[in-house]
Amino acid sequence: MLSGKNVLLGITGGIAAYKTTFLVRLLIKAGASVKIVMTQSSSSFVSPLTLSTLSKNPVLLDFVNESDGSLSWNNHVELGLWADVFLIAPATANTLSKMANGTCDNLLLATYLSAKCPVYFAPAMDLDMYKHESTKTSLDKLQSFGNIMIPAESGELASGLVGEGRMAEPENITSFIQKHLAEGLPLSGKKILITAGPTHEAIDPVRFLGNRSSGTMGFELAKKAADLGANVFLISGPTNLSMEHYGVTLISVTSAEEMYNAVHKHYSEIDIAISAAAVADYRPKLISEQKIKKQGDGLQIDLVRTKDILLSMGEQKRNQFLVGFALETENEVENAKSKLQRKNLDAIVLNSLQDKGAGFGGTTNKITFIDKNSKVKAFELKTKAEVASDIWSEIITRIHA
Repeated sequence: MLSGKNVLLGITGGIAAYKTTFLVRLLIKAGASVKIVMTQSSSSFVSPLTLSTLSKNPVLLDFVNESDGSLSWNNHVELGLWADVFLIAPATANTLSKMANGTCDNLLLATYLSAKCPVYFAPAMDLDMYKHESTKTSLDKLQSFGNIMIPAESGELASGLVGEGRMAEPENITSFIQKHLAEGLPLSGKKILITAGPTHEAIDPVRFLGNRSSGTMGFELAKKAADLGANVFLISGPTNLSMEHYGVTLISVTSAEEMYNAVHKHYSEIDIAISAAAVADYRPKLISEQKIKKQGDGLQIDLVRTKDILLSMGEQKRNQFLVGFALETENEVENAKSKLQRKNLDAIVLNSLQDKGAGFGGTTNKITFIDKNSKVKAFELKTKAEVASDIWSEIITRIHA
């Protein structure tokens, strides 16, 4: 949810400000670009230099910068327009009161009043301050303006008291924002399972049977689903790709048997499953424990069928919306429709190797989407990221019908 987002972090003068170093790192890890505006008093608790180093952006403390004898203005309006998310953490009682009453006596507050994006605030103060009626009034008023409060947590406070008032932990703040941003998205609350990449079937300790699948299509489908609010399990065979999206849990496997087991560990709790992996149809009957040496002019390897993962998913399907892939070279649509029926699918995505730019290994794909009602929709050649969007658009149309 934060990937590619501009996050403006406002830091006010409370002891919890020291936690913002961890918060900045988590926001960046989630894929956000981070800029920071601080009150003067907050710099007593956390170093602007540290935060600037972590965020890779200058930290702003005042309306005017003085550098080498020259003056420049920090434009609070531009800051407010730049931000996709404005997070104020910690938000002290003093700043909360000023925000609630429109007081504008520092750069942070001027930026708050200029912001057009969602504003989140994480209160942080001592127990009695948090319970005070004036603080309650500020919290209620700010939420009535449409601002989103990240509730304070209970625990040991700086005064030695134990109770409410601790700023939410950085991990909980990022999680709260991610979940809030996901609300109302088409796949919010859905659990998705996607298989991707090839499988490698061992011949001996150094050799295997495999194929040219890069896994890109499955990874793009997983990222797009997470962007649409889903919680995604991505089960991938060996690839050179990485996945760092907040909403995607990557499960790495090697063989068809390992993929089968991983799929069925999660399948019963899944809402939508997409089988985009290029699973080996056969594996060696026997795996040599030692490297096979050259012997004569030929080598014979006995092969046996692997478990049909997609067929097993179709047989065990209850309420899941199940989508398969078909890579065909002849009678493409007919063969894809046959596979859809045999494996009890709700839809199938057809690739034809006759189409230039489609199939394994590349950055583009050309698909035809076929549903169980035999509705066929062909798409032009597109990047795999765009293809993933098209596929999810077709699925969402059908699950919300």
